[in-house]
Amino acid sequence: MDTATKLLIIFLLVNVVTFCLFWWDKEAARDGTWRVSEARLLQFAFLGGSLGAFAAQRLLRHKTRKEPFRTQLMAILILHAVLASAALIFGPTLYRMLQAG
Repeated sequence: MDTATKLLIIFLLVNVVTFCLFWWDKEAARDGTWRVSEARLLQFAFLGGSLGAFAAQRLLRHKTRKEPFRTQLMAILILHAVLASAALIFGPTLYRMLQAG
């Protein structure tokens, strides 16, 4: 298995775990039991789970009106989009430069 495949699997797992944390928090909010902190939800989003967090927020209708959480999550999502775009644009050039020595 090559590095790109491993990174894709890790990326998918982090997003699935983040989605599940949002789902767990939504269920806990309904049941009145222990909740996942907003800080923890944002940490998982920041560490690569922003797409899972955004999907959970929309699909589960969870934390959609809560500020500043909503704005912070959107900022993380935008940051990840910018970083991914930069990697796609500059990555091949940097890779060739590193290979050339």
